[in-house]
Amino acid sequence: MARQKIISALDIGTEKVCTLIAALGGTDKDVQVIGVSSVPSRGLRKSQIVDLEEAMGAITESVDAAERMAGMGIRSAFVTISGAHIESQNSKGVVAVANPDTEITPEDVSRVIEAARAISLPSTREIIHVIPRDYKVDSQEGIKDPVGMSGVRLEAEAHIITGFSTSLKNTAKCLNDVGLQLDGFVFSGLASSYASLTETERELGVVLLDIGAGTTSLCAFVEGSLMYSSVLPIGARHITSDIALGTRISLQSAERIKVMLTNIPQSPIALPGETREQAKERKRKEDTIDPGKIGISEPIGMLSRKTIIDGIIIPRLQEMFKLVGENLEKNGLFSQIPAGIVLTGGGAETVEIVEVCKRVLALPTRIGRPQGLHGLVEEIGSSQFSASAGLLQYAAQSHASSTVKQKGINVKELFKGISFKEIPKKIIGFIRSLLP
Repeated sequence: MARQKIISALDIGTEKVCTLIAALGGTDKDVQVIGVSSVPSRGLRKSQIVDLEEAMGAITESVDAAERMAGMGIRSAFVTISGAHIESQNSKGVVAVANPDTEITPEDVSRVIEAARAISLPSTREIIHVIPRDYKVDSQEGIKDPVGMSGVRLEAEAHIITGFSTSLKNTAKCLNDVGLQLDGFVFSGLASSYASLTETERELGVVLLDIGAGTTSLCAFVEGSLMYSSVLPIGARHITSDIALGTRISLQSAERIKVMLTNIPQSPIALPGETREQAKERKRKEDTIDPGKIGISEPIGMLSRKTIIDGIIIPRLQEMFKLVGENLEKNGLFSQIPAGIVLTGGGAETVEIVEVCKRVLALPTRIGRPQGLHGLVEEIGSSQFSASAGLLQYAAQSHASSTVKQKGINVKELFKGISFKEIPKKIIGFIRSLLP
């Protein structure tokens, strides 16, 4: 374990604070999860911190539990960021190639991305991500990596995600006060996409909906690149609130009912050898919810499964997906996402959600769950861990790219001013520097 690089991810949400610790193997794809912890969130509302002390307590509890499971401490972490303050826009940058007689270098690419980054922003907002979509070399469009090509003029189109400075600073302060360094903020929808989407879906065009408790993060991918991001101020907790209001029970009891409805599958209309009267009686019993059997002690009578699903849950889901549809229509995305919708996050487990999404948006729909990790994957197999699992994969890729930059070397500079006898010693030193 001593030779392995340790990375960690902290998903701070409205409902839970999740900490994952992983060890990197030989490649950025060999991510071994060695520590997992999920605790109820405190001090947050709609994905934003409203009580620093409460939030710090929940973060400390989650990190400590993950460290105990992993058997080691962590010094830093990547952190998800979400909330209705998140906005996005696409920007273009243009530069002249530094040396058009040779080829485009990584420095040229860095300069054109910086040019695309130069947008006008209010003092209250900060840039979280600058994600290159594609490049244009002279008159050739649709280039994914221009390094090594020949050209005079280099253009880049980038997707820029921004957020409120105060929200970012409050989250960074919480992390600092619990003794952790911030490796970087990652938009929760983007993090979920790393764990839930396939390359084919990205290339075809797909929309990822990360349905959290207080908000829903939306990411639209077109031709393999992120084109549109936003956060909708509606989430799974709104469904729980509707059930509580409709049945006149507490939020805790309403959450139990919602989870129970999700976990019990619908039975077939008729069983072999069953008469119509028997099927009707069986359906009547299945439709009845006995509050006492699911731990609800409040003085309420029997509840109807069909009434809660058809009368409370489905109308709220329809409202949510109509809001999604308005966003897609406004940005002209419907014709560019033939792969449809991928639902993830804790709210994606809600009963009937796939069917309602298909009806409202008229697009293929599936539930996305974390993929691509090793180790304690059974602990994080459900869609509610997509953001934290994707955050680990983002961290692994970031580590791999930073390692390449650190170990990049100019051969001419390596042997400059060195005698022939010293070259073997220099080569050995270089090889040692590449070892972990």
